[in-house]
Amino acid sequence: MRALLLGLFAPLLLGAAQPRLVTDVSETTIEIAYSFTGAELLLFGAILYPPRHKPRPGTEVVVVVKGPPETVVLREKAKVGGIWINHATARFRDAPTFYSVASSRPVDAFVPFPVAWRHGLGVANLPLHQEGSSDLAERQRFREGFLNLKLDSQLYSEHPDAVSIREDVLYRALIPLPPRVPTGRFTAETFLVRNGQVIAAATRHIVIDKTGLERLVAGAAVRRPFLYGALAVTLSLLLGLAAALLFGRRR
Repeated sequence: MRALLLGLFAPLLLGAAQPRLVTDVSETTIEIAYSFTGAELLLFGAILYPPRHKPRPGTEVVVVVKGPPETVVLREKAKVGGIWINHATARFRDAPTFYSVASSRPVDAFVPFPVAWRHGLGVANLPLHQEGSSDLAERQRFREGFLNLKLDSQLYSEHPDAVSIREDVLYRALIPLPPRVPTGRFTAETFLVRNGQVIAAATRHIVIDKTGLERLVAGAAVRRPFLYGALAVTLSLLLGLAAALLFGRRR
């Protein structure tokens, strides 16, 4: 009977013996003005251990910041009969507009591939919902192309050694936000890893939004696209006419 009870309650006892994360961010709302040149998001927290459990060395922390999802269509051109045409297309559904991972060490140094893939730890391990060709080589080529485009634009990034842990209890991470960071609701997920397994996780939310003139222009483009386009064309024509008159007088 005792062995049976131990077997039934073992998962609960093991769960109670695991540490948990308490995490927070320096700013829950980040406003983007016309002069925005990028920022750094500070995420910090503590590892809370159960009573009578001392902090254990060898614990690693991984922080993943994701932007709102989007659908991206990639087209590959090929030369047919001397003319370049769209040869193949791939559609990536619900891909994060922004993805950044920071860790206490390079992720692949302490997280096995199946665990990293399951939790999306690392750009190479990011699950992407890809629609299009069933050819594996072509799908892989499009996936690599998509990730390279995001990496080149600094919308996807990895920052090994960007998480510092003090006395196996306190941790902090700095996540750089590029000038072209998209707006919307972001999630900051923190994972506690030990012996290659995720033993605890915590999530915080951040809102990035435009402010001032940037917000007014962006809102007008969404709510009244025709009027926004007409004003943009009119303003371009007026500026071109003014430049022509100015340079004409100087001659």
